[in-house]
Amino acid sequence: MAAEWDGKSRGTVFGFKVFIFFIKNFGINAAYTLMHLPVPYFCLFARKNVRGLSYYFRKRLNYSWLKSSISIYKTYYLFGQTLIDKVAISAGLRKDYTFEFDGEQLLQEALKLKKGGILISAHVGNFELAQYFFKERLLGASISIVITDQDHQDIKEYLDQFLKRDQMHFIIVKDDFSHIFEIYKALSENRIICIAGDRYLPNTKCMEEELLGKTAKFPLGPFYLGSRLDVPVLFVYVMREPKKHYHLYARRVVFKKRDAQDLLKKYTENVERVLSKYPLQWFNFYDFWEDRK
Repeated sequence: MAAEWDGKSRGTVFGFKVFIFFIKNFGINAAYTLMHLPVPYFCLFARKNVRGLSYYFRKRLNYSWLKSSISIYKTYYLFGQTLIDKVAISAGLRKDYTFEFDGEQLLQEALKLKKGGILISAHVGNFELAQYFFKERLLGASISIVITDQDHQDIKEYLDQFLKRDQMHFIIVKDDFSHIFEIYKALSENRIICIAGDRYLPNTKCMEEELLGKTAKFPLGPFYLGSRLDVPVLFVYVMREPKKHYHLYARRVVFKKRDAQDLLKKYTENVERVLSKYPLQWFNFYDFWEDRK
């Protein structure tokens, strides 16, 4: 990737076909084992991505060269596991996983206000799985996931054969800003809006704040909307733990009203706390701090 995130994720239809075949015929653990084959390839040949991760571990977390190298491999492997989990759970293998809900009462309280709510997450862990927490634990709740990651259409068409998307509602960020009206409509229907706060696209408005000791850029939208709209704002992360266990964290945010910068500051502080516990689940595979610009 270049210095900025380009809005697309890597992968091929063939790669997804192989892993879905293993999941269906040999089980999830077999797919995990298979993940050890492509990981060395990415570590050796995805140089821009590896440089981004190396900077994160070496400069932001102060890891040694050896520990950083091992952590890069582990991060790629963990990321692969989260992709397998997303496909497996969506395809009906929910029973093979356990979920833990930390902050459920905060979401219940938000929904009782009948205003909807904004959940700001990050590309740490597997935040798209939040929909399954809501489906099982918050009866009557619905979630709209705001996405900018425009994966290749052929991959989406292939995965649609296997993923159960009837419970999903995506709001896609568009150049004409029509997604803003979709967000307002969803909130008026008491829907929960889940949006990532750690990636911005080139030529879009952004904000700056310190993360892990160095200034980085963040998208304006989540923090502007969260600070201006009279709706509950929470930070939410779905973090992977051993033995197919996922832990959802939800935290209510106290910030200065109409102050997007203060909300962003609270966000970066919260992300740092999450990364202190799950340093290997930083899944921004590019020059996040624009160190090479």
